[in-house]
Amino acid sequence: MAEKFDHLEEHLEKFVENIRQLGIIVSDFQPSSQAGLNQKLNFIVTGLQDIDKCRQQLHDIMVPLEVFEYIDQGRNPQLYTKECLERALAKNEQVRGKMDTMKKFKSLLIQELSKVFPEDMAKYRSIRGEDHPPS
Repeated sequence: MAEKFDHLEEHLEKFVENIRQLGIIVSDFQPSSQAGLNQKLNFIVTGLQDIDKCRQQLHDIMVPLEVFEYIDQGRNPQLYTKECLERALAKNEQVRGKMDTMKKFKSLLIQELSKVFPEDMAKYRSIRGEDHPPS
């Protein structure tokens, strides 16, 4: 999979360099540089064709729209991944806390119900496969 990205990255780097060189030619254009301009334009067309060929190999890659928003805002797209992981870890901690609270609640509820309804709770524990009441 990395080879596909390396191939695309190589073509993009060449394309960007050709665009940079085209900008230099255009900014200082003289009629004698027409042949060089035409050559650079042909390189750019070829570069776009090469990039389009890479697109066919990467059609199954899904990129979240938020990544493009990061790029549009001038932010590093790797920050998106970092922030997603941080949000996932925070949510994981939150859910873990809720689970722990629910386990404690269940334990206390069974304890209190055992005091009030000992026969019913004994039946409940036998159905659940628990041999002894919680302490």
